[in-house]
Amino acid sequence: MTLSPIQQSRICFLLRVVQKECKYLLQTDARLFEPGFCLADAEQLDITPERAERVEAFVGRFGRLQDTLGDKLLPVLLLALGERTGPAIDNLDQAERFGWLTVEPWLGMRSLRNQMVHEYVEDMNILHNALTTGHAFVPQLVATAQNMMDEVSRRGLCNKIDMA
Repeated sequence: MTLSPIQQSRICFLLRVVQKECKYLLQTDARLFEPGFCLADAEQLDITPERAERVEAFVGRFGRLQDTLGDKLLPVLLLALGERTGPAIDNLDQAERFGWLTVEPWLGMRSLRNQMVHEYVEDMNILHNALTTGHAFVPQLVATAQNMMDEVSRRGLCNKIDMA
């Protein structure tokens, strides 16, 4: 399939963004969870500003990567492949058929993202559980990004020079 220069530029731009977002999410995930993150850590966020900033960064980067993949790259990639796009759930179903993601966990990640954002201040137990679950989803989220980037590469939709 031949893309217009604008379509190719958009896909290449989004791939560069996704690569950076994956890198930053993995870095933040490691800094927040490698030393361990327990309920007591969540309860002490008010007095540990560095850890609170890591939580904010994790929540933001987790949500941003998911938004970029699902709301931006996925529709553009589907269009580039000559597929019809529609509501998010329809696009996700198509992505599942291509083997890029699994819809049910994706929707779980979406719900989790909203929970991490909205429950942040009120209930530390919910926050801790959401963050821990989010941490467990990071490899799957990054794998979804890689699957989509691999598809772009396989199809030759972005010149190597554009992805650098």
